[in-house]
Amino acid sequence: MNCDLITIEFASNLIDRAISSGAEQAEFFFKTAKSLSIDVKDQKIDTLETSVSYGYSLRVIKNNRLGFSYSNDLKEVDKVIDNAIEATKYAEPDNFLCLPSYQRPSTVEVYDKNIALISESDAMEKILLMEQAAFNKDKRIKKTRKAGGSFTTGETYIFNSLGVALNYIATACTAQLMAIAENGSENQIGWDFSGSRFLQDIDFEKIGDTAAKRALDQLNSRKISSLKGSILLDRSVAVDFLSLLAGALSSEAVQKGKSLLANKLGLKVCNEKFNVIDNGIFNRMLGSRPFDDEGVPAQSKILIEKGVLKTFMYNAYTARKAGVNSTGNAIRGGFQNLPSVSPTNLYIETFDYGLVQDFVKLVKNTDKGIYVFETMGMHTANPISGEFSVGVSGLWIENGEFKQPVKEAVISGNILDLFNKIILIGDDLRFYGNIGSPSLLIEGIDISG
Repeated sequence: MNCDLITIEFASNLIDRAISSGAEQAEFFFKTAKSLSIDVKDQKIDTLETSVSYGYSLRVIKNNRLGFSYSNDLKEVDKVIDNAIEATKYAEPDNFLCLPSYQRPSTVEVYDKNIALISESDAMEKILLMEQAAFNKDKRIKKTRKAGGSFTTGETYIFNSLGVALNYIATACTAQLMAIAENGSENQIGWDFSGSRFLQDIDFEKIGDTAAKRALDQLNSRKISSLKGSILLDRSVAVDFLSLLAGALSSEAVQKGKSLLANKLGLKVCNEKFNVIDNGIFNRMLGSRPFDDEGVPAQSKILIEKGVLKTFMYNAYTARKAGVNSTGNAIRGGFQNLPSVSPTNLYIETFDYGLVQDFVKLVKNTDKGIYVFETMGMHTANPISGEFSVGVSGLWIENGEFKQPVKEAVISGNILDLFNKIILIGDDLRFYGNIGSPSLLIEGIDISG
């Protein structure tokens, strides 16, 4: 499919025909992706898959009713138009339905030719190197799981009847590995992940090394007695908790009555020593793009400033419903999906450098507690109340020193209470996917042994 030659003409014709068929507003969304995925096992290629996918959708508004249809066959354009128009007959009227008008897109670095042009042999070499790094760490690393990576190039096109005519091309590389450490009859698993829109940002050897270290650190773990103490959250675990908060920052969740932050605009909800940012124009990051999946320019915005809730994330529909502007947070799971509200690159930013310490100092400042680098059961946390009770693994810290691996511990509390009890923040911000956090030292947490 030659997208450059046919998409503009095809999209314009589709939109015109939808309008002629009775739609008041119409939108064409087109997405294509080329991906190379590799998994390895015991220094051999386990799977190698290349794929090319594409498809388009039509969204229409007629008599304040929504219609939607999609296909990956250009010859089905008549069917797509008919289905979208027909769907409006069965939809409930909604006065807040809308499409955005044209705005100049943002500028951001999201394309790397080194990913787009990578050969299969080079890609295989990098994934094999990642697994070998895990084996090189220690002879007790006997096996790996999910040692793999993907190299993807995608194009997105959005056209609508209000003047939006935009497209961009972006790349992405992700890699992850689970290492298994064995000591007698005991097995422990460690994991690491990295992702970026630029190949040079991925340190494949470090992924293997870190996963192996986490597995080794858990060998000979023991239970602890219950207490109220401190937890030092590894960046990957802090991201898990921040992801829970991210769901509450969605205007969609707020308007459906499913956010613990509803009715809290302008109120203090977190520790005043940091901000929560959502930044769609963060160069090279996986969540970055020049515009969202409705054509609204991506932007950077402070959602929580010095602990105070300033705004939510919006797409065109939820923004109109709230009487505000879209924040460029319309994201689709693919051409088959309508846009929902999701973060771009959401992360914790601190501005109080008396609060910020390197990781060694975070450990030194922990009197009694756990360095947590794995959670179990995070999906059981209540996104509406913010209550959580999750299993954790990690290292026991006493008087500022690591003492022993910890198993079968449970931490519980409320997500807002947790973010209010942060006493120190690391200088080590890292993203896992499109959510990022530094290490966090939190006091006064209920820990069950």
